[in-house]
Amino acid sequence: MKINPAKGHTSPSQPKERFPLSLLCLTLGAFAIGMTEFIIMGLLPNVAHDLGVTIPQAGQLITSYALGVAIGAPILTIFTHRLPQKQLLVILMCIFIFGNAVSVIAPTYTLLIIARILTAFAHGTFLGVGTIIAARLVRPEKRAGAVSVVLAGLTVANIIGVPFGTFIGQQLGWRASFGAITVLGIVSLFGIIRFIPVIVQEQTANLREQVRGLVNPKVLLILLTGALGCGSLFSLFTYITPMLENITGFAEHHVTWILVLFGVGVTIGNIAGGKLADWKLMPSLMVNFGVLALIISMFTLTLHNPLLTILNIFLWGIAAFGIMPGIQLRIMNLAHKAPLLATTSSHSALNLGNAAGAYLGGVAINSFGLSSIPWLAAVLAVLALAGAWLSYLSTNGRAGAVVSGDITAAP
Repeated sequence: MKINPAKGHTSPSQPKERFPLSLLCLTLGAFAIGMTEFIIMGLLPNVAHDLGVTIPQAGQLITSYALGVAIGAPILTIFTHRLPQKQLLVILMCIFIFGNAVSVIAPTYTLLIIARILTAFAHGTFLGVGTIIAARLVRPEKRAGAVSVVLAGLTVANIIGVPFGTFIGQQLGWRASFGAITVLGIVSLFGIIRFIPVIVQEQTANLREQVRGLVNPKVLLILLTGALGCGSLFSLFTYITPMLENITGFAEHHVTWILVLFGVGVTIGNIAGGKLADWKLMPSLMVNFGVLALIISMFTLTLHNPLLTILNIFLWGIAAFGIMPGIQLRIMNLAHKAPLLATTSSHSALNLGNAAGAYLGGVAINSFGLSSIPWLAAVLAVLALAGAWLSYLSTNGRAGAVVSGDITAAP
């Protein structure tokens, strides 16, 4: 894909080249989104004390954000699907910046909740549009890799952004953390305006085509598969700290560094998953789910040995996020004529999977104790493997690949 130097436009029919600065701008936006989603977890006591609410009430800031992502992504996409994608990215980043800026000055708990929900509305749609654009900025055989580069912003946010932002909040107050995120959003916005090309869209799918692309049974199946994968992740991740402290015997200050190692594994898995998906999409996805189930089930043996537990967590991070680029690319392939609503709704499905996994984990703990969590997570991974296998069979064993023109022409 080449840019007309005079107009800064791209044509779907032109050959594609790399745009590393463009991908970097999208990755930075994803990094800021990852920070704003997860940073509140480390600042709950600070927020609760400052606003005069209880810890459980402050926890609703996390729930409200997740619901905002789940509900907001498809709604916002429906109302903006006719907008040019670069213009839509600019609007979404402006919403993100405004929501975080309001969080900085929010004088009450209620206004902070509203600001969090508003910010979350931009989350799913930005990542959905961003991954579609990323897939168009590179050669067809590099699409999953480009998607993984954008999604890497979320994973790196967990390694660097969240600990650093939490440190800022603890030293300067929680509002300073949201101020730093606002600045990142502004930098990403200017990068998007300057470096993201305006892709000339030869035709735009109408709302009916977008909805038809979403309710396609094959798309719904892969959305369910992704939700099961995220359910497996969060059923274990939500309760990993008490497991490490109460079963393995790690001290609280050690857990932080163990989770940083998990984040390193997540980043490696995300990049590796993108390369594998570019090579063999559905076969690599099915193998990944199988390996994930095996690695998770190994926790039943390794949790009583600190060294083996650390190694297991690192491998789990690689396997858990190796599936993400493949899931996203599979959705784009199956809904290639109208992928926008489907790809943004994938983040709704994944967040619902997160919530369901955390809930089922709580039920398992109440019924069978902490040691039952790995078995639950492994079962969910096996169910996701079954979903990926059925998805593979639904396209007669094909990898779900489409010709490059399909993705390129998709709005």
